[in-house]
Amino acid sequence: MALGAPTASVLRMVVVEGLKPTLVGIGVGLILAAALVRVLAALLFGVSQHDPGTFAGVPVLVIAVGLLATWVPAWRATRVDPIDTLRAE
Repeated sequence: MALGAPTASVLRMVVVEGLKPTLVGIGVGLILAAALVRVLAALLFGVSQHDPGTFAGVPVLVIAVGLLATWVPAWRATRVDPIDTLRAE
């Protein structure tokens, strides 16, 4: 922002960079969950092994939490005056 970047651009960049590890984790988690579903079948109560609601719902919830966890600090950081930040350095 100190170099002239618009607030929306900075906010988008921070959120996208923050969500990359979340998306990688979801991908790895879904692959492992699909591979280990037979091992975990004994721990499932009232849910089938290949329940599409669970396999779709959990990633959506994790993405929502990751989005909130990256957007709130990024939004707060865009509200700080760049001159004050540069003076503190």
